[in-house]
Amino acid sequence: MKNIAVGIDIGGTNTVMGVVTEDAKILAEASISTQQYVELADYISALATNIKTLLSKAEGYNLKGIGIGAPNGNFYTGTIEKAPNLPWKGVVRLSDELKRHFDCKIVVTNDAKAATIGEMVYGGAKGMKNFVMITLGTGLGSGVVVNGSLVYGSDGFAGEFGHVTAVENGRMCGCGRKGCLETYASATGIKRTAFELLARYNDASKMRDIPFSELTSKDIYTFATQGDKLALKAFDFTADILGRKLADLCTVLSPEAVFIFGGLANAKELIIDATKNYMEKYMMPVYKGKVKVLPSALLGTNIAVLGASALVM
Repeated sequence: MKNIAVGIDIGGTNTVMGVVTEDAKILAEASISTQQYVELADYISALATNIKTLLSKAEGYNLKGIGIGAPNGNFYTGTIEKAPNLPWKGVVRLSDELKRHFDCKIVVTNDAKAATIGEMVYGGAKGMKNFVMITLGTGLGSGVVVNGSLVYGSDGFAGEFGHVTAVENGRMCGCGRKGCLETYASATGIKRTAFELLARYNDASKMRDIPFSELTSKDIYTFATQGDKLALKAFDFTADILGRKLADLCTVLSPEAVFIFGGLANAKELIIDATKNYMEKYMMPVYKGKVKVLPSALLGTNIAVLGASALVM
C-alpha cells in the first residue's frame, strides 16, 4: 500500500492543506480562513473536519501522519508560540489538540522550515547537505540545513534570518525590534522602500498614482520592467541589503547554495541575479564564486504544503 501524508500550511490569513503522495503528487487540497476562528477550539474542529474530508478522497493509501508548518511552530514541542499574526495568543498546543481527532504521527515546525524540507525532499536541494532557504513573502522566513539536517537549535527556533539587524535603529519590525532584515527584504519591505524613494526623489513614477495601501510588490516589479527608475532603484536597494547579509551568513555556514522562494523570487533578474552579484561583492574572498543563489525548483507549487507533508514521510 502506498503512503500518503497530510501537509498543512497555517498562514496569518488562510490555512491550506493537502494530501500528498511519496512522489509529491497532491491528491486533494482544501483551505479555510485562519482569521475567521477567534476561538482555537472552533479552528481545530474546522481543520479536523477538512482533513477527514480530504482523506476520504484518498482511500487505498496508508496515512503516515500529519505535518504542519506554522508561524513560530516549534518542532520539539508541537506548539505554536507567541505568533504575532495568528488569532490565538500565547502557547498553542497544536499537536496535542489534533491528536484528539487523529491517531497518527503529528509534526509541527516553522512554515519557512517546512518549505526548506520541501526543497530538500522534492526540489532543487535533493542531494545537498548544506544549503539555506530564504522565503520572501510578507516577511522573510528562512531554513538552514547543515550536514543534511535542518537546524532547530536548542529551543526549536534557530534560523530566524529575517530578524538579524540589517540597519541599526532602522525600520520598526513586527517583532518589536528595529532594523530587522525582513523590514527591507520582503514584499512589505520593498513597498516601504518604494515610498521612501518617492518621498526622497522627484523622478516621475507610475507608483505615485497608487495609494500605499494598494501598491503591491508585483506592481513595483511591473513598473521596474517598464523602466521606472524608482521601481528599479527599489529592487536594487533590496538586492543590495539582502546580498550583504547573505554574505555574512555564508561566512558562518559556507553553504553550497541559497534557494529563494516566495512572491519576490518571481522577479528573478531583479532579485535573485542581483542579490547574487551583491553577495559576491561583499563576500569574504575565500568564499567568492562558491555559493550558488538559485530560485526554488518548486516555484509555482504549494511548497509549504509539500514541505509539511515531507516532515512525516
